Amino acid sequence: MSAHTKFEISSALRLRPEPQAPRFESSPLDPAYVPTILIVDDIDLNRRLLRGILKAMPYRILEAKRPSVAFSVLDTEKVDLIVIDLVLPEMSGMEFCQMVKSDRRTQLIPILMLTSIQGIENEVAGLESGADDFLLKPLRPALVRTRVRTMLRNKALVDSLEEAESILFALAQSVEHRDRYTGLHCERLASYSIELAHTLGLPKQEQLALFRGGYLHDIGKISIPDAILFKRGLLTEEEWEIMRQHTIRGEQICRPMKTLAPVLPIIRSHHERWDGSGYPDGLAGEEIPLLARILQVADIYDALTTARPYKPAFSHDRAVAIMLEEARRGWRDPELVPLFAEVVRRHGEIEPAELSIQQSLESMRRELAE
Repeated sequence: MSAHTKFEISSALRLRPEPQAPRFESSPLDPAYVPTILIVDDIDLNRRLLRGILKAMPYRILEAKRPSVAFSVLDTEKVDLIVIDLVLPEMSGMEFCQMVKSDRRTQLIPILMLTSIQGIENEVAGLESGADDFLLKPLRPALVRTRVRTMLRNKALVDSLEEAESILFALAQSVEHRDRYTGLHCERLASYSIELAHTLGLPKQEQLALFRGGYLHDIGKISIPDAILFKRGLLTEEEWEIMRQHTIRGEQICRPMKTLAPVLPIIRSHHERWDGSGYPDGLAGEEIPLLARILQVADIYDALTTARPYKPAFSHDRAVAIMLEEARRGWRDPELVPLFAEVVRRHGEIEPAELSIQQSLESMRRELAE
């Protein structure tokens, strides 16, 4: 493949528009859902053979003779499986796999690679390039159908988990949108938290947990009555007891999703205090999970620097002074607060672009997950 062709295809990938929000009315696990398979092979006979093998199944089959055409299809179609030959014009099947798997928008699409070239080294190289399975020609129809069914079933499970996670995030953001004063609170918390975590040298997976925690930390408030959640005056002791339950309820809501396990300590413990006077468990000092302490500092700073019904937006200096005083009282982590103040001062106020929830998930989350 020429350097010019590589440049054109790579540029096309970078210029792809971000995907739209997912449509939940047609889940891949729904029996009515028709999976889409993209066959990439420059030989007409090979594509017809695969169509014949798969014709008995309820699949939507798309074809591409060249990788450049395949990338154009991926730009416009939701593809559930790619079946590709090892030998192609423009680039090899391995190069194609590497490009598909390196792109955040397509990296979860399974790829079945086919070849008539014998040798275990080809199979190893194909799998290392990003192919999810490998079959040698001549093809055995029953085996092809079985592999395709298995790969589509796994893809459907991945899609259903992503949709469930997206619904949770949308639900969490709806809690914030019930209060017109919070604005881009979730986005700011995610940005502040990740900046501090990056400064601390925390790994990407913990930064990803903080990103998710920025959106999900208060999801338990969905169970709090509006009369308590938006009460103008002081809460009674009984009302405070109900309010404090939101951390436990949030953990319960997110616990069934295994991918959110690293976020659970953030949701449960972000209202604990350094001196043990917080809730729900009365944890003290380093008993409080570090990620929960990081998000708590970001949460307090954002609350102080944002206008609320009961106060104006405080300046950075005043907000930091209040947080340092709370640290001296024993409420906050005495090391994280000054470090956070320096991080925000160094980077300036973090104002995330007003992205939709799905755009945020597809960009920042996938970037951290790489």
